[in-house]
Amino acid sequence: MIFGKLKAAGAALMLAVLATGCATQQKPYDYAEFKKARPASILVLPPLNSSPEVIAPYGMLSQVTYPLAESGYYVIPVSLAAETFKQNGLTSPSDIHELPPQKLRQIFGADSALYINVKDYGTSYKVVSSATVVSADAKLLDLRTGKVLWEGSAAASSAENQQNQNGLIGMLVAAVVNQIIGTVSDASYNMAGIASQRLLMAGHKNGMLYGPRSPQYEKD
Repeated sequence: MIFGKLKAAGAALMLAVLATGCATQQKPYDYAEFKKARPASILVLPPLNSSPEVIAPYGMLSQVTYPLAESGYYVIPVSLAAETFKQNGLTSPSDIHELPPQKLRQIFGADSALYINVKDYGTSYKVVSSATVVSADAKLLDLRTGKVLWEGSAAASSAENQQNQNGLIGMLVAAVVNQIIGTVSDASYNMAGIASQRLLMAGHKNGMLYGPRSPQYEKD
């Protein structure tokens, strides 16, 4: 009787675990609009900043051209875009993000625009640990039709490479040292580079598709 109850309980637990796994499994992204549009050029808009760090948008913006170019896209030079917005009296990222897609298409001639929101940026100290974390969301919009082609998010943390220290004192010392090093060396900039590659480099699951300048174009 006891064995039967344990067996039934085990079976129920196994079903619960499987159900949880299925519920948390990432669904394949629907690339129908992306494959229909197949943009060749991308205008990167100044990122929105949801983090407390003022430099976050600049740190992220300086890193996004590389993964996009490596994925086969022509990227409108970010310095040229910034100067063009400035000449038109637009300096606030939130105002720029509100511009009609057709207007951006008219000014820059790009096929698509990338909208980024930096969620986390910087080194923080928490009781017995510290880590430099950068995370961001992104959305690719077709400037010809106004349709969303792709959306994604990614993050990078220095804690990924940190090993646990033995003892509470060791953990506290390591946390303080990591925070100081992270602040002095601007580790956030390096994490922004990793996060931007995870977010925008084609070839990742549910990530961006390859652009026309890549040998992998239309093979994904």
